[in-house]
Amino acid sequence: MEPGILIPITFFVCVYLAVKAVVDARTRRQMAASHGSDELLRSILEGEERSRRQASLRWGAILVALALGFAGLELLGWTEPRPGAFALLLGATGLGNLAAYALTRRAG
Repeated sequence: MEPGILIPITFFVCVYLAVKAVVDARTRRQMAASHGSDELLRSILEGEERSRRQASLRWGAILVALALGFAGLELLGWTEPRPGAFALLLGATGLGNLAAYALTRRAG
């Protein structure tokens, strides 16, 4: 893959994240300005915080599992793309998702 292709991809990802941050901030401001009950606002913000923590846990488990998958590829000496290599990485991703689900259930 050419390094020049990464620049437009990175640009669009940054634009997406900036728009998402602005929309989320505006939504929160409108909720606060609507003079809703403090308990409702607090429960919505706590739910968002819990969701963020669970997303971090999920990505952490997936990335650790993928790192182990890549380490397995290195130990096996597989340097070329083969179906077995893809199967190992997909299996590691699946195991990472299952580990994240188990950790979330245990913590929740």
